[in-house]
Amino acid sequence: MPTTAFDNAMILRPAAADDESQIIALLPYLADFTIPPRRQPEHLWAGDAEMARAILSGQTELSFIDVAADDSGTIAGLIMVSLREEMLSHDPSAHLEAIVVDPRARGTGLGKRLMQHCEARVRDLGATSLTLHVFQRNERARALYAAEDFDEELIRAIKWLD
Repeated sequence: MPTTAFDNAMILRPAAADDESQIIALLPYLADFTIPPRRQPEHLWAGDAEMARAILSGQTELSFIDVAADDSGTIAGLIMVSLREEMLSHDPSAHLEAIVVDPRARGTGLGKRLMQHCEARVRDLGATSLTLHVFQRNERARALYAAEDFDEELIRAIKWLD
């Protein structure tokens, strides 16, 4: 990848199998915040890498990845989404598995653009809601979600037993 910042002229498109290495390279940025104690950074993205490989190899029909790429094909951001029932109402829903923006593209509005693209895409696919999980300490992500009118509805608690 180039070392210069990205410009705002990103094309949003479905991911292709040959995007895999760039997608996997972006996923560690999911742990680019002060992670909770007793957590390892790779635990925050390794499952997403496995899911991305399954999506890109066509092993799942109810999930997709869309990427934001520049004219040279360099990927600056992505969304990974699964279509599924909403947990409580069982209405058609979508779950944002991951949204990642390359640090060099942060501050350009790309995260907001990816969120808005995600919402429009899943609405077109029949979802009546969009859910996601976010760590309380991930202030940058939580600010983006708040700006896009997400309601922090549930709290997940953990007690370590060892």
